[in-house]
Amino acid sequence: MSPTRTEKRILNVYALPVVVDPAELAGGTAVVIDVLRACTTIVYALAAGAKEIIPCLEVCEALSLAGRYPLSDVLLGGERQGMMIEGFDLGNSPREYRPEVVTGKTIIFTTTNGTRAMDRCRQAERVYLAGFVNVSAVCQKLLGCERIHIICAGTRGEFSRDDILLAGLMVEKLASRSGESYILNAQAITARENWRQAMPLPQVLEAEPIPPELLTKCLRDTPGGKHVIAVGCEEDLWDAAQIDRFDIVPELDPRSFVIRVAS
Repeated sequence: MSPTRTEKRILNVYALPVVVDPAELAGGTAVVIDVLRACTTIVYALAAGAKEIIPCLEVCEALSLAGRYPLSDVLLGGERQGMMIEGFDLGNSPREYRPEVVTGKTIIFTTTNGTRAMDRCRQAERVYLAGFVNVSAVCQKLLGCERIHIICAGTRGEFSRDDILLAGLMVEKLASRSGESYILNAQAITARENWRQAMPLPQVLEAEPIPPELLTKCLRDTPGGKHVIAVGCEEDLWDAAQIDRFDIVPELDPRSFVIRVAS
C-alpha cells in the first residue's frame, strides 16, 4: 500500500555493496551507482541504440554466454582493473559505445566493480542504474517509491567519492527538492553533505547549471578518477560529467538479469 501524504518514505545510501543486506532490498527499489564507469557506459550504450546489456560477474561467464549468440548479434564489453579484456570487442569507456558499433546489439558486459554491485540487488523489486549523465531521469522514476536503496559500487572494494557525490545529488533532488518526505539513513545524510560541500551554493540550489568542467575536476580528485587517469582513460571523466545528457533510465530485471531501457 502506498504511503499517505503524512507518512515518510525510506531513502538509504550504501557506500559499498558489501554493507548491503540483500534481504533488506526485497520489495524495494534499488539504484546502482558506478559513475566511473560501468553505469555511465551502460547509459551511453543504450542511448546509442544497444538492444540490451547482460551483466556477468566473471570473464569466463561472459565468454560462455556470448557463444550462445550469432556473432553478428553480440558484443563483449568490459574491463578488469580498468583495462580492456583480451578477446573482448569493447572496453569500459563510454565513447566506445557509438551508434555505428552497438545499434541493435546484445552486449555481454563484465566489470571490476559495477556488475558486482548489480548482483547484490537480485532481491529488489526494481533495479535502476544511475550516472550523472541521467540523474534527473532516474530521480523522476523514483518519485513515489516507498523504499529506495542507492548502492555505490566503489573502486576495487574501497569507498569512492565519485559514487558518493552522485548519491548525494540524488538525495538532494529527492529529499530536498521533490516535496516528498523521506527518512534518511546516516550514509544518505553524509552523501548529501559531501555533495553540498563539493558544489558552489547556486549549483546546490539548482539556481545555476553545473558546468562539466567543475564536475570533471571533482571526479579527477576521487579514487575512481585517479584510477581512470592511471589506465589512460582521462577523457572518460569528461564523458561522465555531462549532467543530464540523456533522459533514459537503464533498468535491470533482477530475475532475467538483463538491462534494457525502462519503459
